[in-house]
Amino acid sequence: MLVPLLDLQGQYAPLRADLLAAITRVCDSQRFIGGPEVDGLERELADYVGVRHAIGVSSGTDALLVAMMALGIGPGDEVVTSTFSFFATAGCIVRLGATPKLVDIDPVTFNMDPAAAAAAFTPKTRAVIPVHLYGLCADMDPILEDARRAGIAVIEDAAQAIGATYQRRQAGSMGTIGCFSFFPSKNLGAFGDGGFVTTNDDALAHEMRLLRNHGAELPASAPAESGGEGGEAAPKPQSGVGGKYLHKRVGGNFRLDALQAAVLRVKLPHLAEWSAMRRRNAERYQRLFMAAGLTDTVLLPTCPADREHIFNQYAIRVARRDSLRARLGAAGIGTEIYYPVPFHLQECFAPLGHHAGDFPRAEAAAAETLALPIYSELTEEQQRLVVDVIRSAMS
Repeated sequence: MLVPLLDLQGQYAPLRADLLAAITRVCDSQRFIGGPEVDGLERELADYVGVRHAIGVSSGTDALLVAMMALGIGPGDEVVTSTFSFFATAGCIVRLGATPKLVDIDPVTFNMDPAAAAAAFTPKTRAVIPVHLYGLCADMDPILEDARRAGIAVIEDAAQAIGATYQRRQAGSMGTIGCFSFFPSKNLGAFGDGGFVTTNDDALAHEMRLLRNHGAELPASAPAESGGEGGEAAPKPQSGVGGKYLHKRVGGNFRLDALQAAVLRVKLPHLAEWSAMRRRNAERYQRLFMAAGLTDTVLLPTCPADREHIFNQYAIRVARRDSLRARLGAAGIGTEIYYPVPFHLQECFAPLGHHAGDFPRAEAAAAETLALPIYSELTEEQQRLVVDVIRSAMS
């Protein structure tokens, strides 16, 4: 029996007819950029997250990028974030000419240590980016309060955390801006790249809508007679210069396309159930590891009582992680390491001047964490096999 790290076929099969109908609807309309599918998805996402604005963009990476661009972050600015995350979190800061101020993590939740973040604030700090890693929200109240006192923005990196909550507040609804990813492996995944940003600030929402379209206004929705990169459809001929050719800012091509929006609108109503199934699988792992007598040697994910985890990843911590991964692989069980090299040890961030030992908790996590299969359709039989192989490997 094989146990892949992720099996998207199980999610796709029962929705196949609805997904193909949604794709056909977009193809028949010939409206591929913007339009009613994107508008509809944005309304539905705003309602789901509980914010005034949800704005579709081309990826989770571009969500971070457009958020910082909207805040005017650039050369000479500092942005505080965790050293333990997916590359885009720090990479987007550097792309804008700003400097990442890296901090260590809480060793239990893998998220940013709020006290370390506050200690890293300087007069140059423009924003702090807490990462809701693996589907668990960071400890937001102290982060929000420290940022308020310092007068800086809070950008939630919720790429892995749609549906996660902190004190009954949705990820992406608490900070200045929330950033999400629709990468296919996410709990809500597209058929390719995609993402969105959230905010309750009307001015920031307008700015991000401009920036995702080269700093120009998208034309009003209209039937597409011919397409073009300037907007969702070619507007009817008119005198003067069209709004889509007037650029208030230098933005980028960060738009979410209509095909992805249509797919996501089919999937969104199922998201809560899929996340609940992942939590069920996490609870089953807990029972199986306890029954196997492994909880002294395998550190399982935990979730503070004031939060709801969506388990985008199920990351255990073990000594001799790499040898265990090899044993699992030989048994046909998929795993992944999120993330083997913290930012401060990446070659491209060497100019920041960090060295091994600077952030010991993140370095320990990078050496010990291993993500096990946790997808919604995972069966009890598959989970028993995973735990049996781990017990055998560690005996």
